[in-house]
Parts: sequence; structure tokens; C-alpha cells
Amino acid sequence: MKKRMIVKKKYPARFLAVLLCICMPVFLSACGGRGSDTKVVLTTGFYSDEVFRIENKSCRLSEVMVYLTTLQNQYEEVYGSQIWQANLDGVTLEENVKEMVLAKIAQIKSLNLLAESMDVKLDEEEQEKVKLAAQAYYTSLNETEIELMGVTPQLVEQLYGEYALAEKVYAHIIRDINPEISDDEARTITVQHILIKTYTTDGRGERVAYSESARNAAYARAAEAYALAIDGDHNFEELIAAYSEDNVSTYSFRKGEMTAAFEEAAFNLGTNEISAIVEDEYGYHIIKCLNTFDREETDQNKLKIVEERKKEVFGEEYDAFVDTLTRKLNDEVWEGVTFLRDENVTTKNFFDVYEEYFTSE
Repeated sequence: MKKRMIVKKKYPARFLAVLLCICMPVFLSACGGRGSDTKVVLTTGFYSDEVFRIENKSCRLSEVMVYLTTLQNQYEEVYGSQIWQANLDGVTLEENVKEMVLAKIAQIKSLNLLAESMDVKLDEEEQEKVKLAAQAYYTSLNETEIELMGVTPQLVEQLYGEYALAEKVYAHIIRDINPEISDDEARTITVQHILIKTYTTDGRGERVAYSESARNAAYARAAEAYALAIDGDHNFEELIAAYSEDNVSTYSFRKGEMTAAFEEAAFNLGTNEISAIVEDEYGYHIIKCLNTFDREETDQNKLKIVEERKKEVFGEEYDAFVDTLTRKLNDEVWEGVTFLRDENVTTKNFFDVYEEYFTSE
């Protein structure tokens, strides 16, 4: 998606991570990023409460309000209502969350279109779960919530149906993906290291490489630390405190998570072995391996890697499909969307109710 259908300025991942895990299941975060190429057309001819349209799939204001209000109240339950005062580069957290909700609903609509093209449908049992979930959620709402969000039993059933179908499309695409992951590929090692940097940072926080003389001085300091590390008379942790310019001394990682030079040296060490001086874009490292293999952690990594592969495969198919779609945004309605600030509006269980009925046993 392009222009208004994605967030242009984002808060740090740690700041918004809870927003994603609060309300969005796995299939949504699995969607790829190339949807930015999708055609977006701003047009007239919308219904008065229509927020956007993707091909023949329409999103009404009440749908947005269910998602947005749920997220607002869940977030306020954890952090308090003052959290919405936060902003980054002039973009408030409320505006950021609005854009995220818009993108997520657009994904669900797109996935429902993909379901049609793949002839994926909800079966009778799933349709019954949708009805029961919709009834449970709607009856949990008070009169104020129903009025201000503009919901009806039919709308809630539609939302749950689309949500369930989107999940089913994801499951359908990844159903045969079960790669064999070796212990070596999945194993995590734990190391300590001493870093002597070969760069500084400018006023914008960007790296500036050392001059040749400063780089030579850095290498000399690394050589001094290395000599002490292997002489058998010095404690490595004490050398870290005395020499290292990294504020982190211990790293646990699997292949593909560190720089190539650092990773190659580290994975060739035995327990308690110390590497020679290793150079990468950050500087000179002296690495000590603390642990070369953990059975439990390796098995957990295998599961993570499989999930990553599934997301990659799904993302490729999803992106290719989304690139063919035309999306139309009703700018006037979207600009008027705001949080509901009413003490009687406390609903936050829309996604919880869904999970009660659709979580696999």
C-alpha cells in the first residue's frame, strides 16, 4: 500500500510491540512488505460512513471503531490514558495507532479477496463459531458502546467472519511448509567479547570511520587486550571492564543474527576458547565462547525458524496478490476518525472473545 494506507513515521519497535501482540494474530504480522506498490486511488462516490474500499470490499466507520476502541482501552489499561500524549517528530501515538488499525483492516479485506480467488471458505463449524463469538461480544457491550461505535449484531458477525477467513487463508498457504532444520542451523551460542571501536558518531548519530592513525591506535589497544586475554593470568570479565567500548558484554545468538565476521569466528570456538582479533564494521573484537550448544534452546529455535519460513512463503504470495488490487480511501471520513473518550466506553475484549472460540485445542 502507498500514501495514506501505511504509517510513514513510526515509534520505536519496543514502544509499539505491545500494540501488535495485544490484538493481532500471527497471520497479520506474517504479511510481507511489498504491498507498498499497491495502487491507491482517492475518489468520490463513497457512502457517507465508508472509510475505504479495496476492489469490492468496503470498510465502514463502525468497523474501524471496533478495532480502534478495543486497542485504545487495552493500551490504557496497561499504561493509562496519558500515554496518548506521547509523540514522535510531531506524530502522536494516537495517530500512529490509527494508521496501524487502518493497515490491519486493509490486510484482512485483502486476505478475504485472496480467499475468494483460492476458493477458501469457512465450513459450517467455523461459521457457527463466528455466530457464537459475535453473540458473546455484542452482548458484552453496553448501550453507550453500541451507540458510539455504531455496531450491530450483523456487523460483529461480519468482522469475526472476515477475521476467521483471513486466518484460514494463511493456514491454507503454509499448510505444506515443514522444512528440516539442523541442529547447527538452529543452535544458539553465548559469547562474551571485548570491542575496540573503529568509528565515532556525528551529531545525527551516524557512524564516522576513524582516520588511519586512529584506526592503528585502536588495533594496538585490541592487540594489548588480546595478549592479556590469552596469557592465562587475567580474568576475561575484568578485561571487558577495562577495555571494551560496547555497553553489552554478553551475546546469545544463532546464525544470521550477527555480522558475518563476528559470527564465523564465534561459531568456530569451543567452550571457553578465545578468538584471535576479529574485525568488522564496528571495530576489533576479541571473543570468548561461553556455551556452544543448548538442547532446549536449539529446539525452540527450530520452531522459530520454521515460523519464519512460513511467513516468508506467505508474504511472497500475499504481496504478489495485493499488488494487483486497487484501493480507494475516503480521506474526509478518515481524517475525522478519533478515539472515543467516554467513561462508559470500556470494551476491550473483541479479540479475546475471538480467541476463546477459535484458538486450537
